[in-house]
Amino acid sequence: MPNYDRYERARRAFSWDLPERYNPARYCLHARGDSPPADRPALLDAATGERYSYRDVDEASGRLANALAARGIGVGDRVGVVAPQRPETPVAHLACWKLGAITVPLTTLFGQDALAYRLDDAGARAVVFAPAVREALAAASTDCPDLELAVALEGRPYYHGQPDVAGEDGPDTVDCAVVGYDDFVADRPPSVDVHDATPATDSAIMYTSGSTGPAKGVRHGHALWIGRAAAAFNFFEGALDTDTVAWTPADWAWGSALGGLLLGTWHHGGTVVAAPMRGFDAEAAFAVLEAFDVTEALVPPTALRMMMTADAPDDLALQCIASAGEPVTPEILEWADEALDGVSVNEYYGQTELNLVAANASRWFETQPGSMGKPLPGYDVRIVDPELPEGVTDPAPLPDGEVGEIAVRPDDDRVVFTEFWNRPEATAAKTRGEWYLTGDLARRDDEGYLWFESRKDDVIITAGYRVGPREVEETLLGHPAAEQAGVVGVPDETRGEVIKAFVEPADAAEPDDGLRAELRERARTRLAAYEYPREIEFVEELPKTSTGKIRRVELREREQG
Repeated sequence: MPNYDRYERARRAFSWDLPERYNPARYCLHARGDSPPADRPALLDAATGERYSYRDVDEASGRLANALAARGIGVGDRVGVVAPQRPETPVAHLACWKLGAITVPLTTLFGQDALAYRLDDAGARAVVFAPAVREALAAASTDCPDLELAVALEGRPYYHGQPDVAGEDGPDTVDCAVVGYDDFVADRPPSVDVHDATPATDSAIMYTSGSTGPAKGVRHGHALWIGRAAAAFNFFEGALDTDTVAWTPADWAWGSALGGLLLGTWHHGGTVVAAPMRGFDAEAAFAVLEAFDVTEALVPPTALRMMMTADAPDDLALQCIASAGEPVTPEILEWADEALDGVSVNEYYGQTELNLVAANASRWFETQPGSMGKPLPGYDVRIVDPELPEGVTDPAPLPDGEVGEIAVRPDDDRVVFTEFWNRPEATAAKTRGEWYLTGDLARRDDEGYLWFESRKDDVIITAGYRVGPREVEETLLGHPAAEQAGVVGVPDETRGEVIKAFVEPADAAEPDDGLRAELRERARTRLAAYEYPREIEFVEELPKTSTGKIRRVELREREQG
């Protein structure tokens, strides 16, 4: 991407100009040339000290592609990838794209219900998984009739010596053919004919939480990764190049981490540090930054606040931090300026469906703490009436200062999602002509900065993760002692919001601390570690609409007094 010196010029002159043929497995690994750079480091593994060149990654993904092809995986097949920050994670994605298959990125934080729903909904034929999720996958696999093959990664340490192993309480037999990764790829050739793809070729199905139904699969083409790479170039101040060393504590299953940080860095020929952790550790984070001379980092605001309580090393190579998921407060910016010797912190905004469309970019304009920044080149962003009438295809912008729904129009719609997987009605509800509705409410000030206000629906944002209350409620209701459940987000100083559940106990149940612990553990193990309710309040009756739906808005108002 050109490194424009002025924001107005970038907005005026930038064009996506997508190539006619494009496969990220070829483009990223071959660094825009015909041959992979043999010696340039692509990945540094902080847990093992191993170094992987672009050629190493290219050859490893070729071997895995050939192994998958021999088992019948090919164009259009869906393959789940449930693994932490380790070399095999991007290798699995790249191997699938070399075959024309579609990947389904899934976090290792998911429990059996979350895995079962997503793998089944996507119709995944294969899954590549880490030891830590073996029990959850084993339990989930019985509900995944399309699943034919599970590739088990070998155990290896997490950063700071934590083992990547499964627990000992659940089943460990996955209900399909299971092969060990090392044996699976042994003796396979490293070269493969890469699928002849375009920017619109199916690439990934990424799941996003909703408030009124199950999580939706977001189908993307390969142009997604070009869009993420361009956004990363901008929120990292135009600094991504072959000298970049980039790191994030975020799971590579998330769009910003996988697309913006990892593939965005590889798109520009830089180096990525893998430092898998179980839970965020501020001292370990600083150790990574120092040991590997990290120049660019993507760190959520919650993690930055935790880092503020630790001692920052002197003479870090860090130049820029990108952050999203919740507002970056003035305190964070002041800390970065003082403790990190003037490192800029750029907040950005995007969605699983709509890429990363706005950011603070301090090389272009002054950062406004708490704002989402301004629209990035390649996107028009408007604040529109949140109750648009049917048939409106070109929604008018609201006056500056008024709160409305964020609407996005990409210059090339291939860089945003193709559709919600098997949900045409949801796809139609998302679009208005060339405009996409986000469901997020914000206002625009008279200088063009965007300020987030709230979700239009009931999605909870906790520590940067978006959680749909419906999925949590359904898991709680699976407990025989829970008659009804309503889940909302309540304010929290560190995480922005935490999940609180209001539960109507069944007639014979004892609403005590023991039941609270059981409900928390059920959600923690069956969904994701960040989705369990940190607060549970037992109530005699939940507020409902005339049709029997839980009135979450009333529960939130009750919390606000």
